[in-house]
Amino acid sequence: MSDERRQKIAVATVFVAAMFINIIDATVVNVALPTIALDFGVPVDQTATINIGFLVAVAVAIPVAGWLGDRFGPRGVFIGALAAFTVASGACGLAGSVEQLVLFRVLQGLGGGLMTPVGLAMLFRTFPANERVRLSRITTVPIAFAPALGPVLGGFLVEHVNWRWIFGINIPIGALALIFTLIWVRPLAPAPRTRLDIAGFLLAGIGFAALMFAVSEGPSRGWGSPLILVCGLVGLGLLVLLVMVELRLTAPMLHLRLYALRLFRSANLVTMASSAGFLGALFAYPLMLQTSFGYGAMEAGLLTFPEAFGIMIGTQLVGRRYGRVGPRRLIAGGQTLVCLLLLTMAAISGQRVPPVVLVLVMLVLGIGQSHTFVPTQAAAFDTVPRDKIGAGTSLYNATRQAGSAIGVAIAATVIAAIGVGLAPDADPTPFRWALVACAACNALGVFFALTIDDNDAAPSRGHTTSK
Repeated sequence: MSDERRQKIAVATVFVAAMFINIIDATVVNVALPTIALDFGVPVDQTATINIGFLVAVAVAIPVAGWLGDRFGPRGVFIGALAAFTVASGACGLAGSVEQLVLFRVLQGLGGGLMTPVGLAMLFRTFPANERVRLSRITTVPIAFAPALGPVLGGFLVEHVNWRWIFGINIPIGALALIFTLIWVRPLAPAPRTRLDIAGFLLAGIGFAALMFAVSEGPSRGWGSPLILVCGLVGLGLLVLLVMVELRLTAPMLHLRLYALRLFRSANLVTMASSAGFLGALFAYPLMLQTSFGYGAMEAGLLTFPEAFGIMIGTQLVGRRYGRVGPRRLIAGGQTLVCLLLLTMAAISGQRVPPVVLVLVMLVLGIGQSHTFVPTQAAAFDTVPRDKIGAGTSLYNATRQAGSAIGVAIAATVIAAIGVGLAPDADPTPFRWALVACAACNALGVFFALTIDDNDAAPSRGHTTSK
């Protein structure tokens, strides 16, 4: 095996491991919150900050990840972020109070927010453009399995072991990935040195954090809450100011001029819309199964889990067709299928529907979503200059994170607005409308997909010329 091939395998392996523990950590905690509240003797609503702290920390870390990777080299930053995430995971499992747990979750979020964009930059600096489709077929593994596995694994550990183990599972994976990176992954040269854009860092960090808090807490606290209104307006105002400041700088922290690239802009818009619809549905659907149709937490998770297998099947189909068909039709077709299936789920889900039908629907849903995951990630950076890859991955991950938060917020808001105070065996109507709202996000993804020009994606399709 050549040294180049060994390096590619090493980088892909550590990226998949890091992505897996990072994504699963954002979903595995949800089912444990009631148990954590009981263990610490606090009301359940006080445990919400356990997740909010994590999400806000991720939002703060992502914008600066590109600069750190360029300044100190992506491998070094990745190692530091992975180490911080792993150590913080162990600390979460040992926390003696809610306050301690929130603090350690913030440290986890900072590590996770740096880890993903820097790891993605390592991938795209290691793999040439014409290998990115095959690469995406590998890196979709954590994206496919982690969101679906999180509630199932969390429910099992809470019911049969202890809630603290939902954090403990990160330690061996993180430690092995850290050792593997130190031994097998070669250092990558840092980009030419630039000063940290202090104004951009402060505006992005505070703006994203305030907006993420408002979006995450708006459904539960109420969008008319003074705290939510202030945080939302401050966040939006700071981000508008951020755009004005960054466009005037020659070396900004966030290279917003990359959005002038048609393919990069379209890929980011597709990512935001599709993430909103998909993650919003994965939030609403298991809740509907439990709240309205009497399924247990693990049963609901198992009925949702087939989407992961659908994504695995779909990635193989997309990989064989991408070079010939191009990203435009694949993404538009996939998002159309997802949209139709979410509407189908809203119409048919119920006690009288055989579970095998629900399993098949989720399986096909995963196949449809894979037609977005693979071509979008493969094509997004085709027109981005190589020296701007780190900056591009920060923007791309910020977009995906924002889309995920928006999707969950939309679904939660619809549920709360139509069915406040739902009890077990309640009317499923609020959840059905939440799925319809998520389908609307995927319909928007179809529109954005149609703005893609397949000729722009010539490098990842293995073509030598774009026109």
